[in-house]
Amino acid sequence: MTAKIPEEGIEKFNEYESHVLPLLHEHGAKMERRLQSPDRLIEIHIIWFPSSQSFENYCTDPRRNEHIYLLVESGAEIELRVMKDLK
Repeated sequence: MTAKIPEEGIEKFNEYESHVLPLLHEHGAKMERRLQSPDRLIEIHIIWFPSSQSFENYCTDPRRNEHIYLLVESGAEIELRVMKDLK
C-alpha cells in the first residue's frame, strides 16, 4: 500500500492508522514494513495476509469501516497492489 498524504491531512491519517493497524493481527496479517518519507507525506506499507479471504475480512471489518471517515478527511490517495513473494 502506498499513501500520498497532503500536509494538512497527516494528523487524521495517523489517527486512522492508530485504529486500523492493530486489527491486522486479528485477521492473521503481519506488517512486514512500514516506511515513511522524512516529510511524512508518503507512507508505504508491506503487509502479508495468509489468504485473499483474510485480506477481504480485514477490508470489510466493521471496526475498520467505523473509522474510514478519518481516511477520507485526511485526503490521502491510497494505492493498493497485490504482490507475490519471489523467494
